[in-house]
Amino acid sequence: MNSKKGSLMPVSRLCVDLKALAGNLKALKGQCSPDILLMAVVKANAYGHGAVPVAKTALANGASFLAVARVHEALELREAGISAPLLLFGDVDPSQVEWLSSHDVRVSLGSFDAAREIAGVACGCGHELKVHIKVDTGMGRLGVVIPDRSGSADESDSAIDDITRIISLQSIHVEGIYTHFANADVVDKSHVSGQLERFNHLLLALEQRGIKPAICHAANSAAIMEIPQGHFNMVRAGIAMYGLWPSDQVGRDIVNLDPVMSVTSKIIHLKDVPSGFGISYGTTHVTKSPTRIATVPIGYADGYSRLLSSKGEMLVKGVRCPVVGRVCMDYTMIDVGHVHDVAVGDGVVVMGRQGDQQITADEIARHINTINYEIVCSFNRRMPLVVNFEI
Repeated sequence: MNSKKGSLMPVSRLCVDLKALAGNLKALKGQCSPDILLMAVVKANAYGHGAVPVAKTALANGASFLAVARVHEALELREAGISAPLLLFGDVDPSQVEWLSSHDVRVSLGSFDAAREIAGVACGCGHELKVHIKVDTGMGRLGVVIPDRSGSADESDSAIDDITRIISLQSIHVEGIYTHFANADVVDKSHVSGQLERFNHLLLALEQRGIKPAICHAANSAAIMEIPQGHFNMVRAGIAMYGLWPSDQVGRDIVNLDPVMSVTSKIIHLKDVPSGFGISYGTTHVTKSPTRIATVPIGYADGYSRLLSSKGEMLVKGVRCPVVGRVCMDYTMIDVGHVHDVAVGDGVVVMGRQGDQQITADEIARHINTINYEIVCSFNRRMPLVVNFEI
């Protein structure tokens, strides 16, 4: 970034430490047998971290595959010159098939009807379309439904028949088959055990018909760490590669992870105010004693949730400072009356570490009753992305 352009950029920054990302990937790879492939999930702009730099770093540090959820996310990676194997989790419109096949993007197929339509279009494209069959073993979202073994034999045979018919379609090549765990991140693994049983039964039934896709995958981040029997021959690293835990119920002593994202800003305005002074819209916060209020140029339009009004905290000079009043579209006010020698231009850590204090995505999530996934995905491109920025 040249100095002139840099001077025009917002002072609030979304900072991504690719060294931490590389370390997390290596740690996750270390949880798997050496012959198991790792897919790096970079959907949703790599969970808000920047799809292109994250994808390139992942591929340089143990990932063999990438995954996205939308076609435009695949387009961004291919236009950036990334040619690695790429799986599209989401739905596909027939109009997109020609581009997908010509750019070697794998497509997920979750029903025979959809597969037949996609295969029909692919026939005229001149390129074989690689696909992974998605099966629903208990997530209830996408995929060929694989019934519980306590169900009727007809139901089970119907699912296997559908998959067999998909594999027999012309102009597509079934490279893989996969499922997704709904409860891998909870202590009670009974639901996961049921899903694994259904998936393994399906794989055995297909093998008995002479069908054995080259790639089989099921494990998400939590399963990489806690369910080795779900690794098969490829695992999918999502939230954990960004240094965040899938949930509070996943053991923190299994592997060392470092958060990849931090968010920083600066104080742009200071004012000394008396007791009884109202702050922000609705004057929902009224000072109880004389203090000093700092304005920080980050708001809900940047992804700092309005639900953090009078709940969140930010760091100034390594000191926790409470958010006071309502978070605005562009600004948030914090009370810095207890911070020594604070001044306009002082750095603010919205999320991340400063001194011996740290504000995590999990902490922010707890304030607003959500999950760390939503926090990092919510910070947006209104703020410039700074790679390997040191606070």
